[in-house]
Amino acid sequence: MSTTSTTEALGGLTGSPCVPLRQDTMRRMPMGLDIVIMDAAPARLPRERRPHGQPDPVGRPPRLIARDSGEYLFVGVRGGSGARSSQECSADVRLGPGDICFYDVHRPSLLDFPEHFRLKVFLLPRELLRLARSDVPRVTNAPVAPTSRLGTLLSPFLSELADTTAVSPSRVGEMLAWNAVNLLATLATEHLAEQAQGEPDTRAPLVSDILEFIDRQLSDADLSPDRIARAHHISVRYLHKLFKDEGTTVGRLIQHRRLEECRRALTLRSWENVTIAAVAHRWGFQSPTHFSRVFRAAYGMSPREWRDTAGRGSRAVRG
Repeated sequence: MSTTSTTEALGGLTGSPCVPLRQDTMRRMPMGLDIVIMDAAPARLPRERRPHGQPDPVGRPPRLIARDSGEYLFVGVRGGSGARSSQECSADVRLGPGDICFYDVHRPSLLDFPEHFRLKVFLLPRELLRLARSDVPRVTNAPVAPTSRLGTLLSPFLSELADTTAVSPSRVGEMLAWNAVNLLATLATEHLAEQAQGEPDTRAPLVSDILEFIDRQLSDADLSPDRIARAHHISVRYLHKLFKDEGTTVGRLIQHRRLEECRRALTLRSWENVTIAAVAHRWGFQSPTHFSRVFRAAYGMSPREWRDTAGRGSRAVRG
């Protein structure tokens, strides 16, 4: 975990100089989560350049208007979507203190905030939120009110977590950050479901069935697109099309879910005497070397380092 000034951090994100902010910091976690705290104007959300070759989004980004001075929470989604559809609203949205807003870092909303405000921004990859690329415009279409079911729980928790990581030992801070990622993923899933209510999607039941089938068969090293397609009486070509529309591939999804289960198992006390190779094999990885390589690529540390981090963080929290 590292800490830098927001001026330095935002300059790195945007590639251009920024007006200095007061008492602003950025906390960078190894799993790809950054926490940015901004204490005063100018009211601008952290943004990132679009990957080379991708077209810029069309239309005006939504303008967020603060109803009052106070603290506002944002979740910046990396690896988001392209242009928003014509059906999506870009009208002005009024926010109250404690609201949680998801936004695409390639297309941040315009802020109309008073002189005295505080922003806490969590920047993380779309994959950690378990969102398909096509989900991002819908999940960023409306804020999560602090009076909602999960908003009531997460708004104060995320606010405290952003501050706590500044003074926590790095290992404890990393564990807290993982908890934040998991809770944000849960929030994104529920918020997406609320936004999707009433939207016709003939693929949703089939995709849901396929995802459940994959989760049940993760431990089978022979799980393949051909087997998945046969089990659901569709062609392999149509299966690949379904997941292309979701912004991923079947193979990438299977690997991501296996990695998630291995990462979770490596934090559990009930698995602490199980070798890392056995954990990998339990969730369908045949080669320990391949497992270690893809785990490090996904989470920025080896499975052994992750297990040690989880153990130390758990002991520190219990102590």
